Amino acid sequence: MTYFIDRRANAKHKSAVNRQRFLDRYRTHIKRSVEEAVNRRSITDMERGEKVSIPARDISEPVFQHGPGGKRAIIAPGNKEFVEGDRLRRPVGGGGGDGAGEGGASNQGEGMDEFAFTLSREEFLDFVFEGLELPHLERKNLVDLDEVRPVRAGVSRHGVPARINIVRSMREAQARRIAMRAPIRRALREATEALAEEEGKDPVLRHPARIAELKAEIERLEKRLEAVPFIDTYDLRYNNLVDQPQPSSKAVMFCVMDVSGSMTQAHKDIAKRFFLLLYLFLERNYQKVELVFVRHHTAAKEVDEEEFFYSRETGGTIVSSALTLVDQIIEARYPPGQWNLYVAQASDGDNWDDDSITCRELLVERLMPRLQYFTYVEITPHAHQALWEEYERVEAEYAERFAMRQIVEAGDIYPVFRELFKRRIAST
Repeated sequence: MTYFIDRRANAKHKSAVNRQRFLDRYRTHIKRSVEEAVNRRSITDMERGEKVSIPARDISEPVFQHGPGGKRAIIAPGNKEFVEGDRLRRPVGGGGGDGAGEGGASNQGEGMDEFAFTLSREEFLDFVFEGLELPHLERKNLVDLDEVRPVRAGVSRHGVPARINIVRSMREAQARRIAMRAPIRRALREATEALAEEEGKDPVLRHPARIAELKAEIERLEKRLEAVPFIDTYDLRYNNLVDQPQPSSKAVMFCVMDVSGSMTQAHKDIAKRFFLLLYLFLERNYQKVELVFVRHHTAAKEVDEEEFFYSRETGGTIVSSALTLVDQIIEARYPPGQWNLYVAQASDGDNWDDDSITCRELLVERLMPRLQYFTYVEITPHAHQALWEEYERVEAEYAERFAMRQIVEAGDIYPVFRELFKRRIAST
């Protein structure tokens, strides 16, 4: 049986490098298409790939060509309007010709369709979450022995071939050869000198048996020198790696959603899409992040993912019940010294006036001193109510770690999400 092995870096039609170059070149068009796709998608198909179209005029690459050179005189017959130095106006409605192309239709001539291709799920999510991060993520105390990093710890006599230390191995081999060959060389030198001395005597005084014995000894010593191996398994040294515990960057995100009667179905769908974006973002970019889902109306309840997105429970509105539950969960399960704490809240802003004051007091006295970041999105096309006004007072006190935005329609979800979680330049 004959085997053919393709050792090329990229086989035909499978060049990942060229595909990445293409994505980088047309990043602006792709990001625009991705943003439009996120805004029009439903909850169930938020994370699938996307078909992207690029206008045909934008896919041609720049080329260099030789100009005519020299001085030329051109006669353009039929000119009755322009003289030398006039600027020509651009044709209205694009270039001339009757070809279709780029979305147009024509009953004559030829045209060119838009260039369309499909982004994979991974590529689509890369563009969706590009430039985003959890704000103020910090290293916390050592809390998990399984969160370790391999670090160099000298060399060892045992290891795998991939970690062999060539310099140290050759140094050990050289030292061993010197140590093993030194007494042999000394004996060889003494035997050689004795043979020369014996052969230098008067023929009458020579001892042929002694000469033969010395020659045999020299031959034996030379064979022993050649038998000393250049490198031996005893000489091999390997880079030793040990697992060193690392400070934990664990984080927990509390997703708090208002499901009261004032939240219409459209408002709830917008809130669910916002939290689904947040869920995909955290799941994709962070390994040590837990999510806690909290739904509230007059009473708050911690729920699982399925109930959070699909339960139809409703009721009145007491926002402080959710903040109180978050505070209780932090006390019971997430010590601030070991966890980065985040809260994302979505509501329509409707709340009892007295309860809005209670929410502000809970935030200022209990939650904000322990949280890394609190974000609040209010889903309403109307004027803000008491809850927004109380939250503005919290934002004034914790400007760096408290953010609030308004969402009017589904098209605002993605821009608001990017603004809330955009990568911030660390201050020096």
